[in-house]
Amino acid sequence: MANLIPVAETVGANRMVPTISIPYPLGDPESSEDEQWKLRYHRVGVALEALETAIDEQTVFEV
Repeated sequence: MANLIPVAETVGANRMVPTISIPYPLGDPESSEDEQWKLRYHRVGVALEALETAIDEQTVFEV
């Protein structure tokens, strides 16, 4: 999971899942707790799927 995808690509990360922002990678303090939970649950789910996915080159996973 990375909030700066271009930096993650530069350093050679092979699987990248975009996050929300630098200070709040898995949340948005302006939203409700329920919305934040749904957002986090979804992003972590995408990250787990990324780990299970066979890849041959650097891949940015859609969220």
